[in-house]
Amino acid sequence: MGVDSRPGRLTSFANRIAEAEESLLSPLATRSYPAHRHTAEDDSTHRTPFQRDRDRIVHSKAFRRLKHKTQVFIAPEGDHYRTRLTHTLEACGIARNVARALQLNEDLTEAIGLGHDLGHPPFGHIGEAVLDERLADLYGVRFRHNHHSLRTVERLERDGQGLNLTEQVRDGILRHTGPEHPSTLEGKIVRVVDRIAYINHDIDDALRAGVIGEDDLPVAELDVLGPTGSDRIETLVNDLLERSAGTGDIVQGEDVGGAMLRLRKFMFERVYLGPSAQGERDRIERMLRALFDHYAAEPPPSPDPDASEHERVVDYLAGMTDRFAIRAFSDLSVPQGF
Repeated sequence: MGVDSRPGRLTSFANRIAEAEESLLSPLATRSYPAHRHTAEDDSTHRTPFQRDRDRIVHSKAFRRLKHKTQVFIAPEGDHYRTRLTHTLEACGIARNVARALQLNEDLTEAIGLGHDLGHPPFGHIGEAVLDERLADLYGVRFRHNHHSLRTVERLERDGQGLNLTEQVRDGILRHTGPEHPSTLEGKIVRVVDRIAYINHDIDDALRAGVIGEDDLPVAELDVLGPTGSDRIETLVNDLLERSAGTGDIVQGEDVGGAMLRLRKFMFERVYLGPSAQGERDRIERMLRALFDHYAAEPPPSPDPDASEHERVVDYLAGMTDRFAIRAFSDLSVPQGF
């Protein structure tokens, strides 16, 4: 079938997508139209609202910085360890697959997956813990990366204008972790798949780094999930699809979901909080505390003109990459000469 060159063919794009979604998607899937944004915009003539959100996230500065932010291992020796960016891409790919298999909105799932970790500070869990500690001590507030991810897309990108993302994408970014669950099934997919992705690729990185050996992995959990990363992801995805189909929710089975949670506990004990991955912890904590206290004494400007004092400090620090934080600390600590 050739390209329709008749006048108005582009303005019919939204109608064609809406008709296709009624035919192809589950009744429980989030529809692409109408777009619910804080500031109303005309629809694109060739992209759904969620595709526009996806593109705005991918073209954002915060997204590009993820390639230089730690996932687990600090300044790893080697090119094959995950960063916050590669985790995002791996999680997004799995989530899209699940959404497609369940006949849910793949575009919405993709946008949430790409944006969910934009607010992570440098140095992974260590950086998040230090910001949380210093904010509580000095300002009586807490730091949560999901809240800062939402702030990043709403108040910091585009020099303070924000990305004006749809309500459903913002909801999925905020609630991909924490006590509240997303309001859409697509957001719930990202919430579960985030864990599926990081547990398995972090095992891969930990084995590559020699932090753990194959014999250290818990046998009972591997018997349920599988011996390799790809086997475990396949088991977890199949379980998620089987348990979710027909239930009206995104759920895991007790056996498979329980095995995943126990494997996650193992990773926290042996890897995330273990001596090898935390070998630089004391020095990183001292560095980030020093940077925090320095900027708290003289808060830097923020793209958000209405930012409070503590928000200005967090906006600057959380936006840093690992190497920028090291350079900033060096500039403050090392004599620069005359």
